[in-house]
Amino acid sequence: MAKIQCIIMDWAGTAVDFGCFAPLNAFLRVFGEQGVDITYKQAREPMGLLKIEHIKAILRMPEVNRKFREVHGRDWTLEDVDVMYGSFEHHLFASLEDFTTPLPGVVDTMGYLRGEGIKIGSTTGYTSAMMDVVRPGAAAKGYMVDNLVTPDHLPAGRPAPYMIYRNMIDLAVDSVDAVVKVGDTIADIREGVNAKAWSVGIITGSNELGLNEEEYNAMSADRLAEMKREVAERMRAAGANAVLDNITELPDYIAKINKGEITR
Repeated sequence: MAKIQCIIMDWAGTAVDFGCFAPLNAFLRVFGEQGVDITYKQAREPMGLLKIEHIKAILRMPEVNRKFREVHGRDWTLEDVDVMYGSFEHHLFASLEDFTTPLPGVVDTMGYLRGEGIKIGSTTGYTSAMMDVVRPGAAAKGYMVDNLVTPDHLPAGRPAPYMIYRNMIDLAVDSVDAVVKVGDTIADIREGVNAKAWSVGIITGSNELGLNEEEYNAMSADRLAEMKREVAERMRAAGANAVLDNITELPDYIAKINKGEITR
């Protein structure tokens, strides 16, 4: 059995930006500009996709589609998507640097795994231009990866497996059995599943949990446990091999894979 050579980290909601709020805020503003109010749940559901595909996914939701027709007197078009995506980029770039703080435990965990000889790759729903803001912002706060792949120069983004395969090529990893994909969204889980890699969900700080750090710390223990159970169920239903409470549990999980204590 192949030992783990590489982990492939998502960015927002997994490595940085506790709760994945940078894109969320931008999506809410974009749809509001169209006279279509959307909920946090609707904005979060497609998270992890390439952002223009995320806008399309929200527009395809029956309730959102209905609201758009009521406001505009017609169905949405690809021209509408282009306008909305341009606005999304404007809003996101205006605030993106403010959402590059690593999640608790991420920097130390990556340092430990590097010390074990594991390479750190990464995938994202952001474009390369967006990551030109996020990557140096995170690096200035101590978070660095060995490789970054964005979806804008590949046949498709998540849930397709191409970004994982590109990481494997760039990092010279010879088997999907030696790769653990780590993420906080359903799209992340499906990306790992479609690549036939180990696919691991992280709950704390995730888009799926949907809490900022202050809300997380103020939540009652019982309510927080209930919300985490719901997130874990969604991730497992999407095909996750494991769902971990937080990133600090990852080294122990990898050690168990390497010892053959966990199989797929």
